Amino acid sequence: MTIDRDIRQDVADLLVRYAAGIDQRDWELLRSCFTDDCVADYGHVGRWNGADEITAWMRATHDPLGPTLHRITNQAVASDGGTVTARSYVDVLVVGPNGAGGAQAAGYYDDVVVRTADGWKIARRRYTMVRMQAIEPG
Repeated sequence: MTIDRDIRQDVADLLVRYAAGIDQRDWELLRSCFTDDCVADYGHVGRWNGADEITAWMRATHDPLGPTLHRITNQAVASDGGTVTARSYVDVLVVGPNGAGGAQAAGYYDDVVVRTADGWKIARRRYTMVRMQAIEPG
């Protein structure tokens, strides 16, 4: 079903805020991207219930790292009349502490997003990893 351009843009902005929250280590911004009762399933990486849980995990795993780049593209936003969904591609570059090695991963998010009093938020997320490659320390 065709979706309103404003909704599509709002959801695209939400996905960019998610990436910026991680890359800028702005944990309040990251948390604001999820509903309090969200379910986030990242496959073998982990599964979290609630915005506090996923934010705490992201903080614990990303704070010790060097720079990270989360690029979210190909945002396909749709609605069946009652539920708004988004599939987006993600390409992630993670640099280890002090620039020592890291990893590059690619995959996609399948999200159910909801409009709240504070704007659009992710209520359910499933991440599917397509590829992961280690970067050897240089």
